[in-house]
Amino acid sequence: MTNAVSTTRTRSTVPILLGAALLLASLAIAYLATSHIAKGPDDSPLKVLGRWIPFILEGFTLNILMSVLAMILATVSGIGLGFLQISNAVIIRQPARFVTRVFRNSPWLVILFAIMLMVPFEITLPHFGTVMIPGWVKATIGFTLPVMANIAELLRGAVASIPTGQWESAESLAFSRMQTMRHVILPQCIRRMLPGWMNWFALLTLMTPIAAILGVNEALGNTQAAMESAGSSPDLLIPFYLFLMSIFFIFIYPVSVWTKRLERRFAAT
Repeated sequence: MTNAVSTTRTRSTVPILLGAALLLASLAIAYLATSHIAKGPDDSPLKVLGRWIPFILEGFTLNILMSVLAMILATVSGIGLGFLQISNAVIIRQPARFVTRVFRNSPWLVILFAIMLMVPFEITLPHFGTVMIPGWVKATIGFTLPVMANIAELLRGAVASIPTGQWESAESLAFSRMQTMRHVILPQCIRRMLPGWMNWFALLTLMTPIAAILGVNEALGNTQAAMESAGSSPDLLIPFYLFLMSIFFIFIYPVSVWTKRLERRFAAT
């Protein structure tokens, strides 16, 4: 028993140590790649990077904001779409499944371009006048749609994985379908969906840099703008992009580790 516990702890510690090693290695590569460049002290790539770090981090906060808002919207709408997929009414179930298939199998960048073109730059609201719709809001809507479809599929799969005996037991207790879903099925579905939900949050965050193609000033866009302002020297590519990779890694890797732990815990139960 003791050996099993120690083995489990060792396995759970390995990913953390590996992540720390990868992070240190990336920072070491950035340092080694830039420390031997023959330039003046004020023009060294590391010092140039240091001056632009606050600007890049400012863009990274927008990446986090887009991913969090898109995940909230996708979760709420995805759960609703998932329930529509398991409806007893064919006229409701089939359109919901069609919408899910469309957004699950469409390229994210194509969806973003479509949203950018379809959503106006400004709208006029009663009592509010003209309201501008910034690019990052459109990008958030674009990111919401494919994740929504996948959350809906997660819910549908979780409900389908519940043994039919539980439905029959609830029916024998005179539970309605809504009561069965609320008190018996949904609590189990949440546990089964959580690891997949966290995986989609991590993937969504990693996909947010493609918003830079559409002119959103997030981390990648700010990194490119910083390098252009610093002269677009090839010597800046390695330190700037390694720093960008590192901040995404620092944010995403704990989510990945936590997801693996939840998967093991739920598999054990």
